[in-house]
Amino acid sequence: MHDTVDFEARYCAQNYLPLPVVLVRGKGVYVWDDRGTKYIDMMSAYSAVSHGHCHPRLVAALKQQAEQLTIVSRAFYTDKLAPLLHKLCTMTGQDKALPMNTGAEAVETAIKAARKWGYTIKGVAADQAEIIACNGNFHGRTLAVVGLSDEAQYRDGFGPFPAGLKCIPYGDAAALEAGITPNTVAFIVEPIQGEAGIIVPPEGYLKACSAICKRYNVLLICDEIQTGLGRTGKFLASDHEKVKPDGLLLGKALGGGMLPVSAFLARADVMNVFQPGDHGSTFGGNPLASAVALEALSIIEEDKLAERSAELGAFLFDALSA
Repeated sequence: MHDTVDFEARYCAQNYLPLPVVLVRGKGVYVWDDRGTKYIDMMSAYSAVSHGHCHPRLVAALKQQAEQLTIVSRAFYTDKLAPLLHKLCTMTGQDKALPMNTGAEAVETAIKAARKWGYTIKGVAADQAEIIACNGNFHGRTLAVVGLSDEAQYRDGFGPFPAGLKCIPYGDAAALEAGITPNTVAFIVEPIQGEAGIIVPPEGYLKACSAICKRYNVLLICDEIQTGLGRTGKFLASDHEKVKPDGLLLGKALGGGMLPVSAFLARADVMNVFQPGDHGSTFGGNPLASAVALEALSIIEEDKLAERSAELGAFLFDALSA
C-alpha cells in the first residue's frame, strides 16, 4: 500500500487528500483493497456508482460497444446518440438534450445557453446577462462555475471570475425575487444541496422559485447531477414538488459508474440558441458513453431503482430516528 501511496504522491498534483487505502476491485456495494480487506462503499463516487460497481448489464453494454465503435467526431452521426437523447427527453419531459462528459461541463453548457437565450430571446443588452445561484452550492470547479460559488477554498487564488454571477441564501424564495433584475437570465439551483451537507430546503421552496422565475421570465435550471436519477425516491428531486424546470443538469450516475457522461436538457427555445460551432466536446455523446448511459437509464427504469430508493430511504430514516 505505502509504495502505491508514495508513488502517486510523487507524480500527482495534490488536489485531493485520499484516505490511505488502495482499492483494487469493486462489485455491487463492496470494494476491496490491495490487502483483501472488504468495505461497503458508502461514498459511491459521490453518487456516480448508484448502480453498484461493475453492474453486469453495464459491463456487457460497455464490452459490446467497445468492440464495435468507441469514439468518432460529432461531425458524423452515430446509431447510439439519438436513442440516448430520446430516452433522456422522454424520462424528464424536456425537449432537447446536449451531451457532455462531466457535471461541470454540463453546468458550463447551461450557463452559455442561458446567456445566449437572454441576449437573443429575452432581449438583455449585450454582455449584461446575470445568473443567480445559492450560497453553499456545488456546481463544479471550472473557472466560470467557481464564479457561482461562495466557498473560499474554491475561489482563493483563482480570480478574476466572469462577471454577472451572484449568490443568494438557499431556501429563501423571497431572496430570489429580491435578487432578480431586468438582466437576470437564469437561476441555477440544487433541489437538495449536496456538498453543503445534504441541505433540504423548506417544503414548497422549489415550487415558489419556479413561479417567481416564470413571473420574471427567468430560466429555472435545476442541477440534478447528484439528486437526479432516482437518488431521492423520485426520478428527479424536482418531481417531489411537481416542478418542471426550464433547464436540467444530469451526470454522475448517468455513466453507470463506468464512464463520465453528463447532459444539459432544456425546452426547445433554450436549446435552439445553439448553432453549429457554438459549443462542443470531443468526447461528449460518443458511442461508447451513449451505449452505457442508455443501459444505465434502462436499469433505473426497469429495476425501479427510484422506488427502491424511496423504500430504503424510509427504512433508514425510521431506523435512525428510533
